[in-house]
Amino acid sequence: MFKNFTGFNLVESIYQMGVELKQQARRIKRRTASLLVVAAVTITLFLLPTSSFGLEGLTVVQQRIIAVFAFATLMWILEPVPSWATSIGIMTMLLFFASDSGIKWICDPAQVGTLLSYKGIMACFADPVIMLFLGGFVLAIAATKTGLDVHLAKILLKPFGNKSEMVLLGFLLITGLFSMFISNTATAAMMLTFLAPVFKQLPANGKGRIAMALSIPVAANLGGIGTPIGTPPNTIALKYLNDPEGLNLNIGFGQWMLMMVPLVILLLFISWLLIKKIFPFTQKTVDLVIEGEMKRDRKTTIVIVTFIVTVLLWLLDSVTGINTYTVALLPMAVFCATGVIDRRDLEEINWSVIWMVAGGFALGYAMNVSGLASLVVKSIPFDSFSPLLILILSGLLCYALSNFISNSATAALLMPILAVVCTAMGDKLASIGGTAIVLIGVAIAASSAMVLPISTPPNALAFATNLVQQKDMAKIGLIVGFISMVLGYVFLYGFGTLRLI
Repeated sequence: MFKNFTGFNLVESIYQMGVELKQQARRIKRRTASLLVVAAVTITLFLLPTSSFGLEGLTVVQQRIIAVFAFATLMWILEPVPSWATSIGIMTMLLFFASDSGIKWICDPAQVGTLLSYKGIMACFADPVIMLFLGGFVLAIAATKTGLDVHLAKILLKPFGNKSEMVLLGFLLITGLFSMFISNTATAAMMLTFLAPVFKQLPANGKGRIAMALSIPVAANLGGIGTPIGTPPNTIALKYLNDPEGLNLNIGFGQWMLMMVPLVILLLFISWLLIKKIFPFTQKTVDLVIEGEMKRDRKTTIVIVTFIVTVLLWLLDSVTGINTYTVALLPMAVFCATGVIDRRDLEEINWSVIWMVAGGFALGYAMNVSGLASLVVKSIPFDSFSPLLILILSGLLCYALSNFISNSATAALLMPILAVVCTAMGDKLASIGGTAIVLIGVAIAASSAMVLPISTPPNALAFATNLVQQKDMAKIGLIVGFISMVLGYVFLYGFGTLRLI
């Protein structure tokens, strides 16, 4: 009755404004408190005497890097600012306080120890792995711009018919396939759009809608495991695995896919069985309608040919001698030269992810070049630890952190340390299949973390449909995540013992 009152909308608007202002005030207080905690810890670590750290031979520069590492960890966990902003902060702090281009009166190498090269820190933004990211982003942009992604979805989903359970399988497999080459977030957004008409057909009181909605983040997260460009933790792992001055394992794109694609396919089928069991369909058939058409012009032909050639070169890197990172520049060069993408398209590249990863690389560069990572490893007797313990602890730690903070941030924190630990342990890791098992295992653990809506962007997108409750996501996320980690390590152990890594 009251809603018929002419001033009701105004009253409701004022009420909503008050609620939003209160929420904003709480967010500001929480953010301010987080920043104060981070500042206090960072400054304290920055100013403490080097002797208080218990690391023999610790220099002032290394101490400052410890402070920056603590800053990065707390900022990425508490997230008072976006993750990419934290990465820029990392690089800025390293340049000002620990490099040969730092503040003159506090960066005297005679007093603080060997300084980092400012060129080395800045070069992290042009690391070959960053080029791999850019190549993947450009391919995704070109596919979307020409409608190739929609066309492929239509073709690939058609064989699954209209039986509800088979449509579910189709979405799982196609989402998994797309997320191997297109960012998980973009894949999830696109596939959820295709599912919109399906949601309308399914009964509101049934569990079929939940099953369909959950299939997208599960498949997007798992599919990313399949290729080095599928998700940032993979490319971060690849950087340290192939570092000429580190592990130098020369793992190529094709070799990664040979190991990971069978695992992804198996996990997707297991996920299908679990989802349809836990969230059964009451309506047995649905009609799938995907709107949109592929442009049939010169640019589309260029995109298709370039996509095929690029993937083939990635798979045949051991035959051609062209490494994965160099191949990534091919689509960028072709698409820019032929006008497939222009300046406005380049602005669509996810630069926040690039900065996020670059900041992690800068942190790893600082820890390794300064000798801090080696110093920490020497102070802790990792060589006396069981290789199996290292494997389990690294995977569980990554899984736990990745459920609450960005999996890229988690990988950026753990990979530099684990790379040095693996190098220090040497042949001892042969009993679990080799050093690559630990780092690739961490990448798998990062992709397996999908318990909460905040765990990954695909989870957040699925949760935003309002069809999925947090308990539903947690249930399937825990089960699939556990199975993913266990099978992932089993696969890695098998490949390691067969000397395929």
